[in-house]
Amino acid sequence: MTEFGADWRVVDGVATAWFDAPSLIEGAALAGRIAELPAELVVDVRATGLRVRLDAGEHAEAVSAAARDLGLSANPAVLQHLSVVIETANPAAVRRFWQRALDYAPGEDGGLADPLRRDPALRIRPSAEPQPLRNRIHLDVVRPAAAVEQAGLGEASGPFGVCHADPDGNEVDLVPGAALGDGTGTSDWQAVFSAMACYRVTSPAQQGDLAAAAAALAHEAGFPLLVDLRPGLVIIDSGKDQWEDDAHGLGLDFTDLADDLQTAARELGATADPGLPRFAQLFLDAADVAAVRGFWAAALGYTPDRRAGVNDIHDPRRLNPELVFQEIDTSETERRRQRNRIHVELAVPADLARTHLATIVAAGGRLLDESEERRRVADPEGNELVIVSGT
Repeated sequence: MTEFGADWRVVDGVATAWFDAPSLIEGAALAGRIAELPAELVVDVRATGLRVRLDAGEHAEAVSAAARDLGLSANPAVLQHLSVVIETANPAAVRRFWQRALDYAPGEDGGLADPLRRDPALRIRPSAEPQPLRNRIHLDVVRPAAAVEQAGLGEASGPFGVCHADPDGNEVDLVPGAALGDGTGTSDWQAVFSAMACYRVTSPAQQGDLAAAAAALAHEAGFPLLVDLRPGLVIIDSGKDQWEDDAHGLGLDFTDLADDLQTAARELGATADPGLPRFAQLFLDAADVAAVRGFWAAALGYTPDRRAGVNDIHDPRRLNPELVFQEIDTSETERRRQRNRIHVELAVPADLARTHLATIVAAGGRLLDESEERRRVADPEGNELVIVSGT
C-alpha cells in the first residue's frame, strides 16, 4: 500500500483512509475539499472523523495533503469493513431474491453491492453442504413502504408480518419505513430505524456546502449526525434509533434538528429523493446471548447500546452494520449444531490482520482454518467470522 502513502490501506479491495477529526465541522471541511477532486466521491463524515474510499488511487496524496492542511491525522488501525456471505447450491435464484429485497446492484464477484456503498455487500458463494434447518443469522432491512411493496417478495410471515425467505430458507425481515413525523418540516425524511434524508445535488460546491451546513447544525445541537457524500448525493442520517429521545439521551427533539436540516438543504437547492433511504442490520440467534454478544463486541470493537434491555451493538463510528441478538430456544439442539448458511466477512488491512486475529481469539473465538489472506473463526456458538486481508 506504500504507493498510496502511509495514510492509506487496501480494505475490501479499495484504497481507504480514516482521518481523526475533533468534530463534524472539521470533518465536513475536509469532505468539501475532497468533493472538488475529479474522483468518484465516497466519504463518510462522523463526529470523530471521516472515512474516505477511492477507486482511483491517484487522488490519495491530494486527500492526505488536504487533511494535513486542516491538521487532521490518519488512523489506519480503525479500518475495517463488514460484508455478509451466503453459501448456496442455487446462486442464481438466491441472488434474484436478495436483489429484489435489497435493491442492490450486481457485484464484480457475482454477489450484490449497495449502489450507495453504505450497507453491507452480499457475497454469494456456491456450496453443496446440506444445511436444511432454519439459519441462526438473518438480516433486517428497512426501506420506504413503497419500495417494500415494489420489491414484490410475496406474502410475508412471522409475528410482525415482515419475514420473507429466499429459496434456501435464508430469512430477511423486510420492514416498511414511514415518514418522520406528521409535519411538512420533516417531509424529506424517512424513519427506517434510522431517520434519514437523501439529497440530490448538482455540483461539488453545492455538495460541500450542504455537508458543511449539516455539520454546523448538528454540532450546535450536540448531535453525532452521520453525513455521507456520494457522487451527486448527500445522505443525512441519525444512526439507528438515535432520533428517539431514549436512544440519544440528549436534551433535544431530533425532529427539530431534522426540520432545520431540511430547511438548509432546500435553501441550498438540494432535492430530496425519498426512495433511497435504506437500513440493514444483522440478527443473531444465541443460546447464551451475553456470551455471544460479548464476543462480537470485543471482536469487532463495537459498542453496546446504552439502553437497558436492548441487545444491539454498533460500530462506534457507525460505518459498519449493527448486530442484534435474540435468545434461541435451547431445545433446538440440531439447529444449533448446524453450520450457518450465512456468515460475516471482516475485511482489514493486510498489515493488521494478525492483530485482528489475536483480538478475536482473545475474545473467545476458535480458529478453524487459515491461509495467507483468509482466517476463519467461530464464535462461542459456532457462528463464523472470516478475516480477509490483502488486495
